[in-house]
Amino acid sequence: MSWQPVQADDLQQILSLLRQSQSPDTQIQRQVQARLESLNQYPDFNKYLVYILTKLLDEQEATRSLSGLILKNNAKSHYEKFPDEARAYIKQECLSALGDRSPLIRATGGILITTIVTKGSLEQWPTLLEHLYSCLDSPDVNLCEGAFGALQKICEDSADQLENAPSQPLNVLIPKFIQFFRHSHAKVRSHAIACVNEFITPRATALMSNIDLFLENLFQLANDTDSDVRKHVCRALVMLVEVRIERLLPHMQQIIEYMLLTSQDTDDTVALEACEFWLMIADQAICRDILQPYLDKLLPVLCKNMKYSEMDVIILQGDIDEDEHIPDRIEDIRPRFHRTRSRQHAQNISDDINLIDTNNNSTAATPPNSQAEQQLQDENENNDDDDDDDDGSGANADQATEWNLRKCSAAALDILSNVFRDNILPILLPILQEMLFHSNWQIKESGILVLGAIAEGCSYGLIPHLPDLVDYLIKCLNDKKPLVRSITCWTLSRYSTWIVRNEAQHNQFLIPLMSELLKRILDANKKVQEAACSAFATLEEEACVQMVPYLKQILETLVHAFRKYQAKNLLILYDAIGTLADSVGSHLNRHDYIELLMPPLIDRWNILRNDDKDLFPLLECLSSIATALQTGFLPYCEPVFVRCIILVQQTLEANGQDGSPDKDFMIVALDLLSGLVEGLGSNIDTLVERSNLLTLLERCAQDPMPEVRQSSFALLGDLTKACFRHVQKHLSFFLPILTQNLNPQHVSVCNNAIWAIGEIAIQIGAEIQPFVSVILESLILIINRHITPKTLLENTSITIGRLGLVCPNDVSSQLARFIRPWCIALRNIRDNEEKDSAFRGICNMIVLNPLGVTNEFIYVCDAIASWEKPPMELYTKFRDILYTFKQEFGDEQWKQLTDRFPLPLKQRLQAHYGI
Repeated sequence: MSWQPVQADDLQQILSLLRQSQSPDTQIQRQVQARLESLNQYPDFNKYLVYILTKLLDEQEATRSLSGLILKNNAKSHYEKFPDEARAYIKQECLSALGDRSPLIRATGGILITTIVTKGSLEQWPTLLEHLYSCLDSPDVNLCEGAFGALQKICEDSADQLENAPSQPLNVLIPKFIQFFRHSHAKVRSHAIACVNEFITPRATALMSNIDLFLENLFQLANDTDSDVRKHVCRALVMLVEVRIERLLPHMQQIIEYMLLTSQDTDDTVALEACEFWLMIADQAICRDILQPYLDKLLPVLCKNMKYSEMDVIILQGDIDEDEHIPDRIEDIRPRFHRTRSRQHAQNISDDINLIDTNNNSTAATPPNSQAEQQLQDENENNDDDDDDDDGSGANADQATEWNLRKCSAAALDILSNVFRDNILPILLPILQEMLFHSNWQIKESGILVLGAIAEGCSYGLIPHLPDLVDYLIKCLNDKKPLVRSITCWTLSRYSTWIVRNEAQHNQFLIPLMSELLKRILDANKKVQEAACSAFATLEEEACVQMVPYLKQILETLVHAFRKYQAKNLLILYDAIGTLADSVGSHLNRHDYIELLMPPLIDRWNILRNDDKDLFPLLECLSSIATALQTGFLPYCEPVFVRCIILVQQTLEANGQDGSPDKDFMIVALDLLSGLVEGLGSNIDTLVERSNLLTLLERCAQDPMPEVRQSSFALLGDLTKACFRHVQKHLSFFLPILTQNLNPQHVSVCNNAIWAIGEIAIQIGAEIQPFVSVILESLILIINRHITPKTLLENTSITIGRLGLVCPNDVSSQLARFIRPWCIALRNIRDNEEKDSAFRGICNMIVLNPLGVTNEFIYVCDAIASWEKPPMELYTKFRDILYTFKQEFGDEQWKQLTDRFPLPLKQRLQAHYGI
């Protein structure tokens, strides 16, 4: 079908808007964007866009491409509303763009094609694959390359459709792709490998049946002159390690030698793909055997790759020492997502290095040739992901935060050090010696990074060297280069466990480290401030109450930092203060400390609006402080409580209106309320009574978002402990809701629901009986799952014990179904009130149903022996149970049983119970 613009004026108007949209003036861009949006009401608007893309050959490439990208966005948003004739015309024309002389236009056409496929299906465009297939054999290299570009995007975005299509197109396409591995045009070779690569991880049948042909042709390209081709070869081999390593084993020696060479490629993007190989192989069972002979070659390569390039230093402004006076740009402050209340903490070296290599105030990257080209680059890099799911790799992202060769090499060294442990030190120590004392500061800096990367894997073998190394690192905190100071902060944090536990040398290491890190928190360089704050938070977690004697100096420094820090580092400062409160707890509850700490926090609290996302970290911080200060927080409690209620209510009200509210405001408010309730206990009663908190909590507990329910159940449990009379009126609502949320697929929601049920059971006693059978069945399934997180197992066991305490007849009949995992889960937790109530419950059940534990009695004895000093009531129950079983077994059978006990268990039972 052919179509021509009806009105030449309309065409010129759209062209004018497209040209204006490329203006660097953001105000003009916004006005043009609004005008272009308004044109969507005209049925022919999208035809004009594709006409400009494909027909106006004399128009600037950037304008044509931008027209195609706007059409792509329109199709993505409402393709199903396009008139049938418009869809047919767009399909016809975007195919014609594949042979355009401009690579930019060809790529835009390919993006438009894959968008249409993902919005519909391949069945709705039945001629597409056949047309693209025929174009591959065209003598016109532009058309061949354009068709391959479109196919690559379809393979990326619609691999499942291709694999499951009734016509089984991959049976034809994959052999065809492999045939083009030897094409004379490098871009075509690159597209061909990239297409096949999309089907390695999903183990597409058509590829697996051609795997030998694929490998044979892939190996032929190992030394291709084109860097993109080599990059795709490396990527293929890395994925094959994960899915078909047995096919690589006969060639593994050559592959390792190839990857060693390619990890040093002059093109960093190729070297990065090769370096991923070491990360992937380290996860394989055969890693130790196949890599051991190559460690003396591999480790120096990884160390060398960890050095900043000259371009890195420019991007990171590594030669600018003082930048604290320069305000942060909005785009420098990466999105920060609230972490709901949790007792688990994980540390990942990749995340750590992202922190170190983040530029606090980078200058803008070199502008792209055009807005269209930049958008196209973003499209390709993000594989056409949703625009709302920005992972930080777009045009405005800080280049320094992207995954790169330095970070990949450091992560590989970290994981390999955990595989080979101290065996790598004979190779690494001489390298480290040279790097750490090198005259080139960039090599010295990378040596400090190496030392941090191996901190976990080589922890034992490094012990004899740590006094000298830690002393050296503390001195490096005063290095004149800010990038050296910042990496030193991170590396020292990796050794904080050794520093803190080495009590005999606290004056030599812990106190000097604390003192120097506090100085670096007040550094004139923002990157160093950030690294020092994060390192100090790690030290706080390790040292806990060992920080108490130095609280005044610490608080004075952190409060001073409030006056120095720009927006981004304030967020990290909140975390350091919150971690300090978590670590020292009630030791913070001193009038002089409160007078020092609270004013700057309350000042920030008063400045920030209710819709300002900077509230998130501040609310998290205040939650930790409220819990630590306990009654010391009372003077600040009421305005904080009221504002949290407002935040929850506003979010719930917005939920009923158009658009999706940002529920993080509600989540952080619920978590701060939890902190207030936990810290103030019964002192919160009056505020709860005067509020509609429980009514709001009913709505939150039904929210479809798991994180909202998770925080709701945590608050419900805290309220149950602090002021149960208010919760009691709502139990007919909450208990069924809690019972419905015992699904371990949402671990944290399930964990908090189980904990809240246990707290309610303690308060209402036997009144929980109507719910026991349903709750218990879910808990037994959870406690017997093969892979259940430790915290969830512990809370499940405690709640089972508490249910047995208040309704022993209902629970004791099921003892045999849970007693072994119950004992294993609770044997290692510290003695406390929760453990006490759970064990009193289990004792009641054992008395009622001793046969339920007979086959697992060794586990019962082990759990009993795990108590350091049980309360007298519990001690008496333990002793009575042990003596009753001894009598029932008889002396000979008892001896046979206890002879199987490990010696430490026998000794503890003998010492504590005379058995």
